[in-house]
Amino acid sequence: MFSSQFFSEISTIGLQQWNTLAQHDLFCRYEWLAALEHSQCVTHKTGWQPQHLAVYQDSQLIALVPGYIKSHSYGEYVFDWSWAEAYENHHLAYYPKWLSGIPFTPITGRRILTLELTDEIVEYICQVLQQAMTLKQWSSTHINFLTEAGHFSNTMMVRHAVQFHWQNKYFQCFDDFLATMTARKRKMIKKERNHISAQSLDIVWLSGDDISTEHMQGFFACYQQTYLKRSGHSGYLNWAFFNEIKHSMSNNIHLCIAYSNQALVAASLYLSDGDTLYGRYWGSLADYQHLHFELCYYQGIEFAIHNKLNRFDAGAQGEHKLTRGFEPVITYSAHQVAHPMFASAITDFIARERTHVAQYAEQCLTQLPFKDQ
Repeated sequence: MFSSQFFSEISTIGLQQWNTLAQHDLFCRYEWLAALEHSQCVTHKTGWQPQHLAVYQDSQLIALVPGYIKSHSYGEYVFDWSWAEAYENHHLAYYPKWLSGIPFTPITGRRILTLELTDEIVEYICQVLQQAMTLKQWSSTHINFLTEAGHFSNTMMVRHAVQFHWQNKYFQCFDDFLATMTARKRKMIKKERNHISAQSLDIVWLSGDDISTEHMQGFFACYQQTYLKRSGHSGYLNWAFFNEIKHSMSNNIHLCIAYSNQALVAASLYLSDGDTLYGRYWGSLADYQHLHFELCYYQGIEFAIHNKLNRFDAGAQGEHKLTRGFEPVITYSAHQVAHPMFASAITDFIARERTHVAQYAEQCLTQLPFKDQ
């Protein structure tokens, strides 16, 4: 018999029990999520109030669902602003809502952390969320960036979207990757990369214990300045968060740093597991032509090839990734809506949207730079 409980601090479960169920899902592991809580990046004040769900079977913990009560839709990357606007136009409250996802991180992965995912567990969790919507007066519940959505298709509304990931096709070096491209695209990338050396920039990779506090502080200054220039704020994540993961996740963290005359001028923060490289955050203290492409894409591809990683996920959005060899992949999210009228309207919207997403993914395939396209 299943039972469940919501809880507001990840420490309620603890590292060992949490990671036993999270396994190798890097961004669902205790260290990442705990750093978000310890640093106060996710709180009621920031609009990300932790509200995780634990599922038990005969008093034994069998599943965890990282979750948050949201008072806005920032930092999610599955966009529901039009839904919120429709609620407001009908004088209804769209917030609070409940979301299972990784704050500020559009990375696909498991969201129900369990050793064996079954339809029974999914159905039970959906029932719990349905009841919680009524009891806690949430407008809706959302599970974002699922690895696959098959278990949810009978219990929640499933949305599709597109991201762009790089696939390692047994390349031995960057030139092997370039050799798969048309001459025009190959020339474009070589030209962009040549601009880096022409600007007297030196690129250095650091991993694990080789990353000093000074290195991380340099990256953080770049991160804050770039966010401030682009968005008018200093970023969702603070120094306390980056400082904690530097220590708690050192085996997974890499910095790609650009120096000009031995001064740090830009940096990208990456994480990796045994299979995938994740490009997460970047920033620059000055404008250098094509430096973003170099630090966030080309250097990541070279790292993945050198370390024999199968995939490189450089983050959400960005059609400019297509011409640089990143291929479209379908991502999934699942949703429940409490209000019957809106549930019906959103179901219809998602069905139409899915058709457009499929067409868009097909169109993206035609824009790939490879010779056989």
